[in-house]
Amino acid sequence: MGTVLYGSEVAKEIRASLKEQINEIRTAGKRIPKLVVILVGNNTASLSYVSGKEKACREIGMENILLHLKEETTEGELLEEIQRLNEDASVDGILVQLPLPKHMDEHKILFAIDPKKDVDGFHPYNIGKMMLQEDTYLPCTPKGIIRLLEISGYSDLSGLRAVVIGRSNIVGKPVAQLLLNRNATVTICHSRTKNIEQICASADILIASVGQARLVKADWVKEGAAVIDVGINRVDGKLCGDVDFEDVKDKTAVITPVPKGVGPMTIAMLLENTLEAYRKNYHAD
Repeated sequence: MGTVLYGSEVAKEIRASLKEQINEIRTAGKRIPKLVVILVGNNTASLSYVSGKEKACREIGMENILLHLKEETTEGELLEEIQRLNEDASVDGILVQLPLPKHMDEHKILFAIDPKKDVDGFHPYNIGKMMLQEDTYLPCTPKGIIRLLEISGYSDLSGLRAVVIGRSNIVGKPVAQLLLNRNATVTICHSRTKNIEQICASADILIASVGQARLVKADWVKEGAAVIDVGINRVDGKLCGDVDFEDVKDKTAVITPVPKGVGPMTIAMLLENTLEAYRKNYHAD
């Protein structure tokens, strides 16, 4: 069996470092970094995610404000709130929790956030800078995946083949770009891909982010591969990933579990991006 890489433990170390840095800012008498999370409506999963972000902010001493708007809030009203936050010099990071109600244009809302405060890394300006390998805020889950790979010894990916299952704008596409930036040879698989099992079985690094419980079986995995499971599914009341962990684990060099794998890294990277925004935009050291 390969090494089980617990993102929860890595995230704990990152939060401890961030807490120390924020304590130094506080001791110096400076303003504390501030993250504002906007939640529209009462989506159950979104409420849970927002609660996790609030808890993490409290743990490291970062100021966090939840702007909880009603489901019937108009797109125009939300855009006005975002503009107000863009102009508020005390706000370092703005995050709009997805999904939004159906009457709102997700792209229009995300594009309205000032790129300098886009700590989720979803603004096209920041996505473009990521593709050009310029300094920018990276999307949190892909950034967390790369950090886990680096910790496992996968820094220079030259000569390695990486396969990403899933082509979402949040995970699949940006993580593929980050892998390419590190010299991996990258293939993206999706619902229209033929011979997906064979393609995955050729991967030195396999990243599953498709939202299908236990899709990836042992015969999809190359002996000694690194397997990163981004999926979060619920089967018979229990959480599981897109990878059949018990079936796959013995073939891997490194594998992340679900839960306690990639999920905690996403929040840790959000906090890291917010502190970075604070230092870049207002209190450069």
